Amino acid sequence: MKLLILPALFAIIMFASCEHKEPMVEVNKKFMLSDTMRKMIQIDTVANCNITDELSLSGVVSFNDNNVVKVYPRISGQVMEAKVSLGDKVTKGQVLAVIHSADIAGSYNDLNSANADVSIAKRQMENAESLYKNGISSEKEYNEAKQNYEKAISARNKVQSVITINGGGKTSEGGKYSVTAPIDGYIVEKKVTAGAFIRQDMGDNLFTISDLKNVWVYANVYEADISKIKEGYGVKVLPLSYPDKIFTGKIDRISQVLDPQSKAMKVRINLDNSEMLLKPDMFTKVMVNNEEGTRALCIPAAAVVQQDGKNYVVVYKNDSDLKVAQIVLLKTVDSKSYISGGLTAGDKLISKNQILIFNQLTTE
Repeated sequence: MKLLILPALFAIIMFASCEHKEPMVEVNKKFMLSDTMRKMIQIDTVANCNITDELSLSGVVSFNDNNVVKVYPRISGQVMEAKVSLGDKVTKGQVLAVIHSADIAGSYNDLNSANADVSIAKRQMENAESLYKNGISSEKEYNEAKQNYEKAISARNKVQSVITINGGGKTSEGGKYSVTAPIDGYIVEKKVTAGAFIRQDMGDNLFTISDLKNVWVYANVYEADISKIKEGYGVKVLPLSYPDKIFTGKIDRISQVLDPQSKAMKVRINLDNSEMLLKPDMFTKVMVNNEEGTRALCIPAAAVVQQDGKNYVVVYKNDSDLKVAQIVLLKTVDSKSYISGGLTAGDKLISKNQILIFNQLTTE
């Protein structure tokens, strides 16, 4: 009986061993960039560069003194009419104001006398010429009459030149003369109104004209920041009137004295203003870039992924070798971030659509 049971048990054990299957082993599939994703990303290289320090200053727009003409009174009188207003565009030769002057009226009287002298001298010369040709008078008398005529013409031309320089015309206009624009540009200062009395020696200008195609911005630098600026440093100027508009330029002059009231030193920035957006006395914010500081690793600011108060980047070696690295962010200026750890110069990282890859790598 025992002999029959043993073969049966053996058969059962053999059958059970043939039905046994190996257990399933889960395989963690590694993330790999697809061809579509590869076209959506941008790869940049970690570099070692100077840290840009950005200094914020307050500034004000002023006209460029090299492109400015101040119009002064050339003679005393009373302003009869001011033909332009502050901010008006003017062209060379355009009348800015009309002034009535006793001096210019006297010049016209001198011109009338000079014209009369010319007429008399001309008749005398013509008579002397006729007498000389008929043998009645000598050549010497004719030459003297001719010289007197030429002197009379010179005297008249001198009076006419004075009138022209002072803004008068060729004929008497009741003592009026016109103040005209010496250049094309804009009226940026106006210090005269109709009815005002002016004197040639008052020392103040009537108008200031500037073309405004190029302007200066003056910024105040306080003592603690003086060492952070130098001539030639690049700047960004942000007018309060146009918060989304950025003008770029350079510091072209630094004052050597401090204002006794504000204890600040002025720096000057030369700016192109071909769009005519900047106006004198506008307030601006001036950002000065200083790239002569210490060096650090720099990466595109767009490559940084922030999560839970920490900063990360996606490091790229090839399409199947990507990893997330935590970085220590020092500062970000414009489109560049400076870091002190987590990467080495020459490493490649993804700076566009990296958040998609970051999510894939951190959820696996």
